Amino acid sequence: MKKHRRWLRIVIFSLLSFSVLAPIMLVSLRLKALTSIGKREFIDDLASIKHRADNLRFNAVEQEGAKELKGPKLLVFKEKDFSSVVRHSSDENRDLYHSGNAPNASKLLEASVAPFLKSETTHEGKGKHQIQQNIKRVNSKKKEQPSQERGKHDQHLHNQERGKSYQNLQSQSRVLADENIKRVRDQLIRAKAYLSFAPPSSNSRLMKELRTRIKEVEQAVGDACKDSDLPRSASQKMKAMEASLSKASRAYPHCSQMATKLRSMAYNAEEQIRVQKNQESYLVQLAGRTTPKGLHCLSMRLIAEYFFLQPEERKFPNQQKLNDPNLYHYAIFSDNILACAVVVNSTISSAKEPEKIVFHVVTDSLNLPAISMWFLLNPPGKATIHIQSIENFDWLSTKYNSTSEEQKSNDPRYTSVLNHLRFYLPDIFPALNKIVLFDHDVVVQRDLTEIWSVDMKGKVNAAVETCLESEASYRAMHMFVNLSDPFLEKRFDANACTWAFGMNLFELQEWRRKNLTGLYRDYVQLGLKRPLWKAGSLPLGWITFYNQTVALEKRWHTLGLGYNTGLSSSDIEHATVLHYDGVMKPWLEIGIAKYKGYWSKHLQYDQPYMQQCNINE
Repeated sequence: MKKHRRWLRIVIFSLLSFSVLAPIMLVSLRLKALTSIGKREFIDDLASIKHRADNLRFNAVEQEGAKELKGPKLLVFKEKDFSSVVRHSSDENRDLYHSGNAPNASKLLEASVAPFLKSETTHEGKGKHQIQQNIKRVNSKKKEQPSQERGKHDQHLHNQERGKSYQNLQSQSRVLADENIKRVRDQLIRAKAYLSFAPPSSNSRLMKELRTRIKEVEQAVGDACKDSDLPRSASQKMKAMEASLSKASRAYPHCSQMATKLRSMAYNAEEQIRVQKNQESYLVQLAGRTTPKGLHCLSMRLIAEYFFLQPEERKFPNQQKLNDPNLYHYAIFSDNILACAVVVNSTISSAKEPEKIVFHVVTDSLNLPAISMWFLLNPPGKATIHIQSIENFDWLSTKYNSTSEEQKSNDPRYTSVLNHLRFYLPDIFPALNKIVLFDHDVVVQRDLTEIWSVDMKGKVNAAVETCLESEASYRAMHMFVNLSDPFLEKRFDANACTWAFGMNLFELQEWRRKNLTGLYRDYVQLGLKRPLWKAGSLPLGWITFYNQTVALEKRWHTLGLGYNTGLSSSDIEHATVLHYDGVMKPWLEIGIAKYKGYWSKHLQYDQPYMQQCNINE
C-alpha cells in the first residue's frame, strides 16, 4: 500500500513537471527561430541600404565625369523609397514652377530631398553635388513654361466643357423631374375624380385602394417639393397608382361622366385661383399704402429734434442759388424722408459738378420738420437744398381749388395734392426756365448734365416713351383714357404714343406761354361731370401735354422695378435713372429683393436715428 502511494506520487509529480517545462521549451524554440529570421531580414535590409548608397555614389561619380551632359540621370528618383518624397515635393511646388518662381521652388525641393540623401550616404560633398544638379534640373523647367501654360489652358478648356455638359445634365434631370411631378399630379386629379363617383359611405375594395394610393402619391409629391426631385420609391408608387386607375377606368367606363366631373373640378380650381389672386392683389395694394413702423419712428424722432433747434439753426446754406436759372434745378414732391434722401444722395454721388445742383423738395406741413432735420444732419455736400411746404403756397388755395377733393379715388397716392402739384411747376418756380422733376421712388446712376442740352423743339415735356407693346412698361391711351367719349374722341388719337412720369425735363417758359396749367384745370373740371379717365396724374398728363412731349432715349429712364421681376441686369446697369414704379417700393417689406440693393446703397444705415428705429437693409 505504501509502495502504491509512493509510485502514485512520483507519477503525479512527473506529470506536473512535464506540464510546466514543456511550454517553456516550446517558447524558447520559437524565439530562437524568430531571432534567426530577424537576423536574416536585418542583414538583407543592410545589404539593400548599402546597395542604394552604392548606386548614389555611382550616379554622382558618373555625372561628374560626363561633362557634356546638362543634367544628371536622376535614377535616385526611381527608387521605391524616394518616389513618395519626390511626389510630395512636386505636388506642393507645382504652382511655383508654373508661376516662374524658380528660386523658391528650388529651395523647397532642396529642403525636401537633402535630408533623405544625407541619411542614405556618408559622402556629404557628393550628396550636395547631387542636390545642386537637381536644382539645375528644376531651373531648366522654366524654359518649358510656354508648353506647360498651353497644357494648362487646354486643361481649363476641357474643364469648362465638362462643366457645360454637367450643367446640361442637371437641366435635363430637372426637366425630367418636373415632368414626373406633373404626371403624379395628373394621377391625383384622376383618382379623386373616380372617388367622387362612388357614394360617400362606400367602402369597396377599389375605393379603399384609391384612397391608399392617393395618400402615398401625395406624400411623394410633398417629398419632391422639399427635395426638388422625386424620391426613387416614387416610381413604384406611380406604377401602383396607374394600376389602380386602370381598375377604376374599367369600373367606371362612362367617359361623359368623367369629362363632366373634370370640368367641374377645373372650374372650382379656377375659381379658387381667382379668389386667391384678388385677395393677394388687395393685400399688396394695402401694404403699398402703409407707412413702415421704422419710417414713422424716424419721422417722430427727427421732428422732436427739429423743434429743439433755434430758428437760425434751421436755415440751409447757399439759399442765394435758389432762383439762379444758370444752375441745374431738380424738384421732388414727397412726404417720405428716406425716399428724398436716396434721390438726393444718388444724384450727387453721380454728378460731375455737384456745386451746380439745386434740389427743391416740396412736402406737407406735417413732414416739413422731419425732412428738414434729416438734411440738416446729412447735408448734400456741395449741392444746395431747399425744402418747402405746400401750405406756404397761398395761391394754391385761392387761385385753384384743392385737387384732392376733385379726385374720385380712395387711394391716397392719387388724391394727394403732392401727386398733382407737378401741374403747377411754373407757379411754384416763377424765376426758373427749366426744371427736372423726379418721382420720389427713383435712383440716379449717371451724371445728368447732358439732359439739360436736349433739344425741346418748341415743346414743353421731355420723357421716355411707353408705347412699345413688346415691353413690360407698355401703356396705351385707351387703357387709362375713355376715348369712347365724344369730347375726347375728337381731340386725341387712340394710337398716340404714351410716356412716363418719373424723370421729366420741363421747359417752363414754353409752359407759361401755352397756359398748360389752365388746360389741366379745364380737364379736371370736365372729369368731375363724367368718367373720362382713371384716377391718377398719368392720364391727365397725357392729355395735358398731348403733342407737347419730346421722346428721350430709353437709357435715360428704366421703369418697372416696383412690379416687374424680369428686368435684365444689363438694362438696369446701363440705365441713367431707375424707377421703382408700382406698388412694391424698395422701402417696403414687399419690395422686390433683387432690386433693393440699387436703392439701399445710397442710405447710411449706421446713422444713429436709423439704428434707434431699427431700419436696416
